[in-house]
Amino acid sequence: MDRNPSPPSSEAEEEEEGDAVGSTVYSKHWLFSILTRLIEVISPEKNEPSANPEDIQTELDEEMENDICKVWDMSMDEDVALFLQEFNAPDIFMGVFAKSKCPRLTEICVGILGNMACFQDICMSISKDENLGQVLLQRLCDSDSPTLLETSRLLLTCLSQPEVANVWVERIRDSPSVYDCVCFIMSSSTNVELLVKVGEVVDKLFDLDEELMLNWIKNGTCQSVGPSVDDSPEELPDFKIVPCILEAAKQVRSDNPEGLDVYMHILQLLTTVDEGIQAIVQAPDGGKETWSLLYDLVCHELCQPDDPPIIVQEQKTVLASILSVLSAMFASQTEQEYIKMRKNMPLIGSLIRILQYMEGCGKRSVDNSKESEQEETGKGDLNEEDFHLKILKDICCELLSNMFQELTKENTLEGLNQGHLNEQTCSCAFQNLLPLYFASVESFLEVLREADQTLAENLEKRFPNLKVHT
Repeated sequence: MDRNPSPPSSEAEEEEEGDAVGSTVYSKHWLFSILTRLIEVISPEKNEPSANPEDIQTELDEEMENDICKVWDMSMDEDVALFLQEFNAPDIFMGVFAKSKCPRLTEICVGILGNMACFQDICMSISKDENLGQVLLQRLCDSDSPTLLETSRLLLTCLSQPEVANVWVERIRDSPSVYDCVCFIMSSSTNVELLVKVGEVVDKLFDLDEELMLNWIKNGTCQSVGPSVDDSPEELPDFKIVPCILEAAKQVRSDNPEGLDVYMHILQLLTTVDEGIQAIVQAPDGGKETWSLLYDLVCHELCQPDDPPIIVQEQKTVLASILSVLSAMFASQTEQEYIKMRKNMPLIGSLIRILQYMEGCGKRSVDNSKESEQEETGKGDLNEEDFHLKILKDICCELLSNMFQELTKENTLEGLNQGHLNEQTCSCAFQNLLPLYFASVESFLEVLREADQTLAENLEKRFPNLKVHT
């Protein structure tokens, strides 16, 4: 189907100068005729007997679908969106949501509203309509993936507009079914595009409102509502937020790096409150699934030895999120078997590699800054890049210093034998950890002296301020 059609023409448009919508070439008459036909689709003729539920239209005829899709594309134009608002299109769509059994029609109508919501005044009007707001939230319990995608896109658009974001946060906070429906999608959908968009909605909600995040962390009570083909409520499992996030992250990790970034940031937001950390580490498996996923990403997928150092620029935000969560878990669950240092020497190697790659990017940034010193815009972009890299470095160093303090002679020997620790990697680690984490470096150096005295002495020569107490 052509999703980018040419503007519909009509005789009226050509004959009547006032028929154009705003400054466009689109016809008011044509648009009004489509809205009228839309009403007819969902309203049986007065002289017809009551329709049998079995006979209710579940598919759009091709002509109607083509025309309503043209409206969908046209609604990205502000003049068209304002025209649709003026002629009460949102109320018509409310009727569609209430009466239509056609998933495709519902999807298109939600999509049109999503386009209209991109414009501030219309977004405020849609958002302040309590009935429409509740009906749209109910669409999250739909069983049709395309409709869910468009609903999520609409919600994200509204949540991204500061003037109305709080309206939606409060509405969602007061609608317990949203939690269940979102968790159901994250835990069961295989539609990567849908999972990414739902993740963006959750990420935005948690970023906007800590109270809502706390409620969702604590939530586990079955609300007895959920997706159902016949719109009747059905009982959902007792969802917990962390397993649902992990399941969605596993689905998107291979196909959508941006989606993985979103879900890792959601986990990071959880660790900004004690309840979130506890939700991760007090899971039935003690947090092992979370640790294993993040460990695998850092050690086997991101910032690998065969990647160019510049890769750290591309992956800096997802790495910062992952390392933040690992750091929080390491600090709170050192007694867990999966966190024991003998199992995590490759993670130390990966942390040092990230620091090495950042050093390479830092040198490149200095060179670039000299070249663009007079270019104000470029300089601003560079500063932002440096800011994000600094965040990553700080998080990386904090985790590395904590892990250094837990190393034993046996762990260190293992790291030396596996190639994770040598003079080059240890020098890089010390260069980044000092002077802030002096105690951690000194503690590690004491252990290193027992494992490899020559290496320890070489490092002391490079860093004369360090003293190993014997």
